[in-house]
Amino acid sequence: MKTDRLKVNEVAKRLNLSPKAVVNLLKELGFKERGYTSFVTFEEYEAIKRKIKEEEKLYVGKIEKKEELEKESKEEKKFKGSESKIQKPSIKVKKIEKKKIASPEKFKIEVTPFMTVSQLAAAFDVLPADIIKVCLKLGLIATINQRLDLDTIYLLADEFKKEIVVKEEVPIEKKLTEVALQPRPPVVTVIGHVDHGKTTLLDYIRKTKIAEKEVGRITQHVGVSVVNYKNEKIIFLDTPGHEAFTAMRARGIQVTDIAILVVAANEGVKPQTEEAINHARAAGVPIIVAITKVDLPDANPEKVKAQLANYGIRVEGYGGDVIAVETSAYTGYGIDDLLDAILLVSHIANLKAPFEGLGTGVVIDSRIDKGRGIIATVLTYEGRIERGNFFVCGEVYGKVRDIFDVLPDKFKRIEFSDPANPCQITGFSEIPEPGEKFMVVENEKIARELAQRKKLQKQTEKLKLQKKLTLQSIQEKIQKGETKELKIVLKADVMGSLEAIKHALEELSLEEVKIKIIHAGIGAITKSDVLLAAASEAIVVGYHVSPLNDAQEIADRQKIEIRTYKIIYQAIDDIRAALLGLLEEEKKEVLIGKAIVRKVFNIKGVGLVAGAFVLEGKIIRDGIVKVLRNDTEIFKGKITSLKRFKEDVKEVEANYECGIGIGGIEDLQEEDLLECYIEE
Repeated sequence: MKTDRLKVNEVAKRLNLSPKAVVNLLKELGFKERGYTSFVTFEEYEAIKRKIKEEEKLYVGKIEKKEELEKESKEEKKFKGSESKIQKPSIKVKKIEKKKIASPEKFKIEVTPFMTVSQLAAAFDVLPADIIKVCLKLGLIATINQRLDLDTIYLLADEFKKEIVVKEEVPIEKKLTEVALQPRPPVVTVIGHVDHGKTTLLDYIRKTKIAEKEVGRITQHVGVSVVNYKNEKIIFLDTPGHEAFTAMRARGIQVTDIAILVVAANEGVKPQTEEAINHARAAGVPIIVAITKVDLPDANPEKVKAQLANYGIRVEGYGGDVIAVETSAYTGYGIDDLLDAILLVSHIANLKAPFEGLGTGVVIDSRIDKGRGIIATVLTYEGRIERGNFFVCGEVYGKVRDIFDVLPDKFKRIEFSDPANPCQITGFSEIPEPGEKFMVVENEKIARELAQRKKLQKQTEKLKLQKKLTLQSIQEKIQKGETKELKIVLKADVMGSLEAIKHALEELSLEEVKIKIIHAGIGAITKSDVLLAAASEAIVVGYHVSPLNDAQEIADRQKIEIRTYKIIYQAIDDIRAALLGLLEEEKKEVLIGKAIVRKVFNIKGVGLVAGAFVLEGKIIRDGIVKVLRNDTEIFKGKITSLKRFKEDVKEVEANYECGIGIGGIEDLQEEDLLECYIEE
């Protein structure tokens, strides 16, 4: 050995062992226990080598003895066998085997999801007109080239008395089992609290490593950064933290291999740090802690390590195996140790991928370039993407026109992209969404077919999503035995309430169904909370808090249920009822229109009638109406009559006048605001 000491992972590499095995051997030999990033002395290294040689000798001796015994046993059997043949000649009797007559299987017709009417007619051996006729009978207006979903195909099969079996016409993913797997670089996402030094840390890594060599050492872009360290690549995702990879996970794409949790040594664990921990834990990725700003006078790394233990992150030296590295992005202290830790964790994970065959990847970001059109940054995680390949990316398909390196604004052409080389691709007909799967296919016909099917699948999924993540739907899953866990994202106004409601909900867990609080925090329900719920199939529960506008928009779009409560017992009763399968459907009032009272009429035998002007939405007959005066609700009742001039109407839209009869109202004034609701 050239040096007096080596790191545990370097010793593991030299002796062809795992770092864990090295640590265990040191412990077995009576040396001091240590973590994976610790050093090993020359004496300890030699002791490990001697121990391995002794075990090898012992193992070889056992194998030789076993082979000798097996050889003796075979010779003995051979001798006995020949002896019995001489003494007892045997007469062989041929056994007459009865041939089994195979029962003819019932003929089944192969169908695929989203077949056209003409394709299904050919499969059923009937006229397309007959299929269209039955579709009309079922209440579906279909044309000869219209694609049918599986539910409709099953109904048509019943009508025509045909037995069908569903087969995928075009393979959505080409299996690469025959292709040899090779080690691939880890994909790392940096997460943590705002202003704890995430961007500065990445910037330092880029600057220092690019200074070593101009080309090949590092490339960078808004979406992806590639660092070459110790002749190995590390891919950094330059995304806005944990929200980005959670959004991708919600789409079914798991991009990140390792999460770097950045915590400032002078500030410690903050609310967003806890949020980041929960996101990384829900994604199931290993965490490396980077304690930044250790060069500041008020830095206290030991306090940070102790705080992390309270959130289930036990670092080395504090009874755990999570690697924690102290760093400074200004002085460069600990940066090499952090990169060593990343390589160590990736070696333990044994990350491998096929580098040949049809490529698949994920879109990290996309934009429009003035001279080149639509460009998408793609992270390839299987196979190879080359110029001229046909591809499908969600509902978009196309042909790879050009492939560039991810150097910003330089557009250096490259021949191909594989799991070690992220790239920029042109040839998209539309802008793909970040997080969308990119897949190379054999020809344009398959690409077009898959894109059309994806479009139809999305339309079908939209209907399914309406019941996807509600407490009611989870209750149904519990009853059917489809789920054993109720996941909750919990938010409250103050810490005292949060701890009380969290403890109360966790105590509701039954032997058959457990309650798992995947994230708990203080403050309004944010976009990040909804994304986490979507990715983890959870519901959001708020106590004395409301969702922010952007969070509500995402929840409405993705059909994630947000339940807010003012009384703790209501929340507990609802969750308990869901677990026991007793939850009743909840009636919700949906605002559909507003009107202002311009004049009040008192009609004999009818009562008060509002001469009103519709401000927005619409007012409908038989709707629920709330009367507001100075932003305070003074009455709630039903609309009993709705007129335009002297005619009775069903509804009146915005910017029109009307007469609104409200049942049971005794106090109505001009300038009162009327809000019209319907119950869902």
